[in-house]
Amino acid sequence: MLLLTVIGIIAVALTFDFINGFHDAANSIATVVSTRVLSPGQAVIWAAFFNFVAAFTFGTAVAKTIGNGMIDLKAVNFSVIFGGLMGAIIWDLITWYLGLPTSSSHALIGGYAGAAVAHGGWDVIIISGWTKTLLYIVLAPLIGLTLALIIAILIYNLFQRMTPLRVDRTFRKLQLLSAAAYSLGHGGNDAQKTMGIISGVLVTAGYMKTFDIPVWVILSAHAAIALGTLSGGWRIIHTMGSKITRLQPVGGFAAETAGAITLFMATSFGVPVSTTHTITGAIVGVGATRRLSAVRWGIAGKIVWAWVLTIPMSALIGSLVFWCVMPFQG
Repeated sequence: MLLLTVIGIIAVALTFDFINGFHDAANSIATVVSTRVLSPGQAVIWAAFFNFVAAFTFGTAVAKTIGNGMIDLKAVNFSVIFGGLMGAIIWDLITWYLGLPTSSSHALIGGYAGAAVAHGGWDVIIISGWTKTLLYIVLAPLIGLTLALIIAILIYNLFQRMTPLRVDRTFRKLQLLSAAAYSLGHGGNDAQKTMGIISGVLVTAGYMKTFDIPVWVILSAHAAIALGTLSGGWRIIHTMGSKITRLQPVGGFAAETAGAITLFMATSFGVPVSTTHTITGAIVGVGATRRLSAVRWGIAGKIVWAWVLTIPMSALIGSLVFWCVMPFQG
């Protein structure tokens, strides 16, 4: 019975990872699709490949933050983990349907926290683990915006004497590299969150004495997020790629490069940062280099509201799911 429960929860965790890739496919490919450097089909294959390759590139610092750095594992049982995962999955599907690029990362930590607090009270929260995560809710889009602004201005100054046609051709090729780098950063940060949850399941079940990330967990998490990305999330791709601001290949390159740098930095520090917040900030930064009116601030405002609501709403859903399944745990 214990083994079946563990297998079931791991399956739910990998389902979340798949939906994460599906929901966040827009983060990786919206810019390269909107600039028509790649077709949507080509773009999801490109992004999915680098989502998986990230398994061999980054460590597991983010997984350890999620798994035992935010919630006291002593207060975690199977109902808490299941409630947290379902809180994230349900919120992701709601925002996908509405076409809103919210953070799957924040949905996961919100759902997990909501279920844990419902079980053990507020004492289960590890404040130090939440501090840097909450700080990066503000910092990630600002860093992405600032870097994109700087990169775009540098490019415009360096290539100002080149003909527009030649600039376009040059950055169509370079955008393949920037899209690959961003997808690498996306897979490297986001897949680790599921690794942390699965390892937490194994510790809770007694299959591991200490918190660690087995190789099979790393590979399965990256495979799930890559398959999700391969499935695409077209509603959100439309929002990210054209509704916020219109991008040219040079702008797409600047946004993706800025986003990739931000994700590499956050992942190295073990911060479960939002890839959605990062790339959205970078796209806004590129749009602002032309003129402030080039950014559709009404759409950006709706996205920000969705960001604000993600953690509390997924926490609420996670706690409700916990109370529904807790009587069946025994």
